[in-house]
Amino acid sequence: MPGARKRVAESGPQTVTISFAGYNRVWAAWIGDRLERRGHAVVYQRWDPQEGTPLADSLRALTLAPGPVLVILSTWYFQLGPRTQAEWHTALTEVVASEPGRFAAVSVTTDALPPATAVFAAADLTTVGEQEAERRVLARLGMPADPLPATAGTRKGPRFPNDPSDVWGGVPRRNTRFTGREPLLNDAYHALKSAEESARVVTLHGMSGVGKTQLAAEYVYRFGAEYDVVWWVAADKRAVCRQRLAQLAPELGLSTGVDYGERLRATRIALRKGDPYGRWLIVFDGADDPEEIWDLVPEGPGDVLITARNPDWAQHNSLLLEVPAYDRDESVSFVLRRAPRLTAREADRLAEALEDLPLLLDQTAGWLNDSDMTVDEYIALLEQEGIDEDVVRVSRDFPTPFRTSWSILLNRLRETVPEAVTLLRLCAFFAPGAIPVRLVRDLPADELPESLRGLVGNSVRWAAAINKLRQYAVVRAAGVGDREIHETMPEGLGAVPGDTLYMHRLVHQIIRQDMPQEEHDELIEVVRRALAAADPGQPTDSRMWPEYAEIVPHLKWADVLQTTSPAMHTLVLDCLQYMYYSGEYTPGITLSTRAMDAWKAQLGDTHPRIWDLTHNYANLLRAVGDYAHCEAIERTAVNYLRENHGASDLTHLRAAGSLAADLRGLGRYDEALTISYWVLDAYLDLLGEQDARTLNAQNNAAVSLRLLGRYQDALDLDMKTLIARRRLLKPRHRWSLFSEIHVSSDQRLLGRYNEAESLQAQSVRVHRFVLGSDNPQTLNAEHSLALALYRIGRRREAAELFTGVLERSERVLGEGHPDTLRFAAAQSCFAREHGDIDQAREISERVVDGYTLLLGAAHPFAVGTRSNQALIMRAVGERDQARELAEQALAGMRAAVGDDHPWTLGCAINASEMRSLRGDVESAAELSADTASRAAEALGRTHPLTLSARVAVAADLRTLGDRQAADKTEAEALEDLSSTLGPQHPHTMSARSRTRPYWDFEPQII
Repeated sequence: MPGARKRVAESGPQTVTISFAGYNRVWAAWIGDRLERRGHAVVYQRWDPQEGTPLADSLRALTLAPGPVLVILSTWYFQLGPRTQAEWHTALTEVVASEPGRFAAVSVTTDALPPATAVFAAADLTTVGEQEAERRVLARLGMPADPLPATAGTRKGPRFPNDPSDVWGGVPRRNTRFTGREPLLNDAYHALKSAEESARVVTLHGMSGVGKTQLAAEYVYRFGAEYDVVWWVAADKRAVCRQRLAQLAPELGLSTGVDYGERLRATRIALRKGDPYGRWLIVFDGADDPEEIWDLVPEGPGDVLITARNPDWAQHNSLLLEVPAYDRDESVSFVLRRAPRLTAREADRLAEALEDLPLLLDQTAGWLNDSDMTVDEYIALLEQEGIDEDVVRVSRDFPTPFRTSWSILLNRLRETVPEAVTLLRLCAFFAPGAIPVRLVRDLPADELPESLRGLVGNSVRWAAAINKLRQYAVVRAAGVGDREIHETMPEGLGAVPGDTLYMHRLVHQIIRQDMPQEEHDELIEVVRRALAAADPGQPTDSRMWPEYAEIVPHLKWADVLQTTSPAMHTLVLDCLQYMYYSGEYTPGITLSTRAMDAWKAQLGDTHPRIWDLTHNYANLLRAVGDYAHCEAIERTAVNYLRENHGASDLTHLRAAGSLAADLRGLGRYDEALTISYWVLDAYLDLLGEQDARTLNAQNNAAVSLRLLGRYQDALDLDMKTLIARRRLLKPRHRWSLFSEIHVSSDQRLLGRYNEAESLQAQSVRVHRFVLGSDNPQTLNAEHSLALALYRIGRRREAAELFTGVLERSERVLGEGHPDTLRFAAAQSCFAREHGDIDQAREISERVVDGYTLLLGAAHPFAVGTRSNQALIMRAVGERDQARELAEQALAGMRAAVGDDHPWTLGCAINASEMRSLRGDVESAAELSADTASRAAEALGRTHPLTLSARVAVAADLRTLGDRQAADKTEAEALEDLSSTLGPQHPHTMSARSRTRPYWDFEPQII
């Protein structure tokens, strides 16, 4: 009952905050008006709690304003969010019940509300008249219900929401599932109210199915209390529009004859004068042809709201508000109301597939709610069969099926502007989304069919066709009209008026499916030639990547694999190279696989183009770590080419070089080096030292040397390659930059940390500028710099780089990518020593599992990262497991790369420590001494790994009680550490404090 709770307000003027769902704005406006007439200040607060913000915090925020808070309760208030009844119960108990003096409420619904709303003791306004409703509001707020003061004035305020307008006609029923659009509704309202009289016209424009009519209807219901007359006009035909306006005359009480022309004139005069009503709203729905009806739009003190596809209403004194597709959050909320059986994630998937178009969301979600089909199955069905009436459910809110509405529109276009239909069909052979039709305009006229020649070659006709498509909202145009298309255009490409169009994916599908076969064959060839002509021919040049990024999405839709044109083959191969160098590995593999099937069917298994395709396909497979598959493909190619073209054939040499890379990936480094040297010698004989292919082979031989632990040999060859590449290809070429990474890596692995950091710091800056921060090669450059900084002792800088590189690699390449695993291995080692041991353990386990799954448990990378994991087990006190892992790693590395490889020697350093910790001192000392001897021979006496082994020997001698030998060994090692790394280097200081050394395995670029 009203007044059952303690009164909220004190006597005298108050500031009242009204909290309401947008759906109930009409109630908020009426209550606010009644309070303001009595001298109170009103703050309107639309209730829209943000996802992720605790409900109690959102409620508590209402009390920041002074005075009472009046909550307008309805089912809509509790649907926003949405939140569970348990959440509401907790929040209302915590906030409202604890501050009964601040909150009051009224109920404007007969639906059941959450039980916890009883705490409000809300006054019921649903079944009473205006005077009683006002009395109940005032009573609930603890305000006197005295007669209005004389100063309240006689102005007309908002109508009582339960009272109908004096004149109301043709308005569609309210959509109880209406979702979002709050900014648009508010923008339309404020635009109309702030405009001068005779200029209060707003047009809601957008493509078919975007919800313009629903938005206009919601505007009427939300703001209708401020109008005495609300009249809805179907405005697609002039005659119907005139008749509908004429029908308003008797509703206004005008005395006229029966002739509707006379009634129309009377209506227009009455509206212009504001007599008998000055507060009127006329809605013209579907007014797509402004030239047909603009003269029927009334002037006067009232408001006009227009819905149209055509933005040309701007030329007729109307403010334009574009109605876009839903925001994703709006889409998900709407789908969940239309199809309650779906989850939020499924709703998101459906919204993504339908590009957030409201009509499609309504009709597809309605069908899904009555079906047991999964969302993924349904999306696949739509992609295969299209949007037809069998897979949608029409509602009263969106009564026309999507496909039907577009078929009607296209028929109208075909009858009025056939050239626009031809242009539209041409667009169907580009990918949906951003369509670079300028590529067609760049073709010579003699390469175009007759149906396009006159259109493309005549700027006036071209602009007219595009403008007509815009008027019907079939496309949007970048640089034409009021909205530019940027979201799907590659960075670096600007927009020239009419050169880039935007088409919704499902509109694209309808146009493509309804095309005559003859026109299909003619137009698809035009697009293929346009794409081939747009190929810059330089896929390794990062400056050309924006152009390739624009071309690639259209290859599928132009069906470029189903042609034997050499130009199409070259285009596909260039795009595959671009995808490899830019890091688009997964889509590149997909395109390669489809191309391989198509080209073998067209050309046979051994056509020269097949070997070009094989090379690019293998590069992409290798980039994602599929070395075994890659090795099988390349070995087949090598065997065939050697047998049929000879060992010195350049295609055979290219395939052999790729095979060596596959073997490196598989951990078969000796085989890889043998082939790498053979390929290098062959290139030197055939092409000489200054050919790019020779330098690539030289680079690859150095990679094999590095993986075998021959760091000085690798550095000599890498430095030679870097100098030659800078001379031949220029310093900023990506291959020159890649050589800088290799040289820096060699220097670091030799212990020349300052040199490595100096070179790599400069290289990173150039990488970011030339290739971009997220390019895989840039990530490798930054990782190399991080390692150099860490080895020098600049840990803070290293930490930032380690973390940033890993985060970007996980985002760009994925957690299981070989590069990501390599970066994660380093992050784990750093976290173990200088960060979070739990994080180090979690990452390490993920890395070991990743390498085992990708390469097998016996691969050197899987073995080496298990040695790193042993150090983590030692750090957390699990010594038995640490020793077991260390011994397994040592045995595994010996089997994989031999006893004298630096990786084996590093594993031995860790294993000797674990033996010492478990009390097996003699065995530890024996292993340390053997390791130091082998390291000195393989790497030199002053190499950091050798110095670590020598320090370990000193520790073991001291444990055995041979203090004299220990001191001598330690002193010599410390002297060499000081002279090699410096007296203040972390390794030197650690050895001086007699901290036993360890070794981190570092997976390397293959």
